[in-house]
Amino acid sequence: MGKIYTALGLMSGTSMDGVDVSIIKSDGNTEYSTILDEYFEYKDAVREKLINIREKVLISDDLKTYSQEINLLEREITLFHADVTNQILEKSKTKVDFLGFHGQTILHNPKKKITKQLGDGKLLSELTKKIVIYDFRQNDLNNGGQGAPLTPIYHKLLAKTFKEEGKLKLPITILNIGGIANITSINKDYEMISMDIGPGNCLIDKWIRDNSNKKFDKDGDIAKSGKIDKFILEQAIENFYYNSLSKKKSLDITDFDISFAKGLSLENGAATIIELTSDILSKKLLDDNICVCGGGRKNKFLLDLIQSKIKNNIFQIDNLGINGNFVESQAFAYLAIRSFLKLPISFPGTTGCKVPCTGGVMVKSF
Repeated sequence: MGKIYTALGLMSGTSMDGVDVSIIKSDGNTEYSTILDEYFEYKDAVREKLINIREKVLISDDLKTYSQEINLLEREITLFHADVTNQILEKSKTKVDFLGFHGQTILHNPKKKITKQLGDGKLLSELTKKIVIYDFRQNDLNNGGQGAPLTPIYHKLLAKTFKEEGKLKLPITILNIGGIANITSINKDYEMISMDIGPGNCLIDKWIRDNSNKKFDKDGDIAKSGKIDKFILEQAIENFYYNSLSKKKSLDITDFDISFAKGLSLENGAATIIELTSDILSKKLLDDNICVCGGGRKNKFLLDLIQSKIKNNIFQIDNLGINGNFVESQAFAYLAIRSFLKLPISFPGTTGCKVPCTGGVMVKSF
C-alpha cells in the first residue's frame, strides 16, 4: 500500500441541478475509504443560465461567439464551487491534499477533440487555498480517446473491493444513469470495457421542463400515466440506429432532441420518451448482472422498463453500502489522486485512447 492521500471531488453532471461533493482517502490504486458525501443545489437562476448556454453552444465557434457570457458564467460557477468547498472543509475539519474539479460541461465533441467544462481551476485554488486538479478530459482527446467515460477506473476499484468483501460476483456491469447513460463492464480478470450507451435523464428531463412547471418526472409517475405513441416511437428508434449514434463510444446531450414527440400530451410524450430511452439502453446491456448508480436510478419506472427487456438482474449500488448519488464525485476525487501520481485515468477499453494515459491539469494559486 502506497501513501494515502485525501481528496475532495466536485462533480456537476449534465442535469445541471447542482454540485455533488465527496471526500475520499486513497492511495490512488487499491485502497479507498469515503469520508463525506454532500449535495449542493444550484439556484434556479444559475441552472437556467447553464441550460441556456448549453443550448446555444452547439459547435466550437459558439465558444467564441458567446465568450463574454461564458466567462461570466464560468466565474459564477467557480465561485459556487469555492463556496461549497470552503463550507465542507470548515464543517468537516478534514485536511484535504487536492481538489478534483470536474466543472460543468457545456460542449463535448470528441471528433474535433474539443471539450469545454465551465470552471476556473486557478481561481478555485486561489479561493480555497488548495491544489486543484481539473481539465481531466483533454489529454485523453489528444491521445485519440473520446474524453469519456472517465469513471471506469473507479468503478473497477469499487468492484474489486465489493468482490473481496463478498458483496458481488464478477463479471459485473455498472450502469451509470445521468443525463447520458454509460456502462463499465468488468470481467473476472478485472478487464474493463466502457462506453456511453444512450440517453439517461436528458430526454425525459427536457420534455418535463418544456411542458410543465416541474424539473423532472419523479419516480417516472408522469410517464407511467401516459400512453406510448407506437408510430412515433418506432420512427425515433429507427432514427437513433440509422444516424449511427449507436456506434459512438462517447455521447453528448446535443446528440439527442425531443422534437419527435412534438404535439403529444405531457403524459403521452413522457411515456413515449421513457420507452425510447429504455429500449436504447436495454439493447446495449450485456449478459452480466447490472449494478446501477446515478440520479436516473431513482426513476423506478425507467428501471422497471429496462428490467422487463433484459434477462439479467438489475440492482442498486446502494445495496452494497455506497450512496449511488455520489459515485462520480468520489470518482473525481480518486482521479485527482491518480493524476497527481501520474497514473493513467483512461484506457483503450474505456475511452478508446491509443495507450493508457493520465489526465488532469494541476494548479496551485496561493
